[in-house]
Amino acid sequence: MSDEHTHQHENGEGDHDDHGHDDHGHDDHGHDDHGHDDHDHQPGTHDHHSHDQEHLGVGLLTVSSSRSIDDDDGGDRIVDALESAGHAVTVRDLVPDDYDKVQGTVQRFVDRDDVDIVITTGGTGVTRDDVTVEAVEPLFAKALPGFGELFRRRSYEEIGTMVVATRATAGVADGVPVFAIPGSENAAALGAELIVASAGHLAGLASRDGDGHEHDHGDGDDGDDHNH
Repeated sequence: MSDEHTHQHENGEGDHDDHGHDDHGHDDHGHDDHGHDDHDHQPGTHDHHSHDQEHLGVGLLTVSSSRSIDDDDGGDRIVDALESAGHAVTVRDLVPDDYDKVQGTVQRFVDRDDVDIVITTGGTGVTRDDVTVEAVEPLFAKALPGFGELFRRRSYEEIGTMVVATRATAGVADGVPVFAIPGSENAAALGAELIVASAGHLAGLASRDGDGHEHDHGDGDDGDDHNH
């Protein structure tokens, strides 16, 4: 079953805030394995959110062999959520369900100086054509399993056990967080909600080198030939 059919639920976002983090106990600990860089919290050091990026440039890639940019409702929901949060989609493209095209386009987005995070939508299901996860994971220097776990947990509240067919994932490629979410409108809206809540912090952390300095993540292809 592809991700297009898995997420035909009616409430795609925001209805489950009462099922927050408390039941996981994450707020009661300060462990650095939660990605909060708690080793920076020594006396006299700055807050760990000081590296958060408030305004992100986003590369948005829709993966579909049946849709176009003009009828990409899921992509449009992502754009709306990002712009409402003060971010900007600096490049947007659509490619068919093809491993090489997906991987090549994501890498091209990562290499741009005006892209801080990359989002792909579509191709995360389990049909033969769903190759987005296989295409993006080889680019990851670090995996971010918590994103997919949280996405499936939130989706389970809406679609039940059908969530097992959803392979949403995320990772860091050349210092740029990359999120792969399903392509249906409701699933894209949920994914955008989770990304908006975490991407600024992740982008700020991922763009730093071992000395805590930000580094360039690409060779600066700022061309607009694929903007839509």
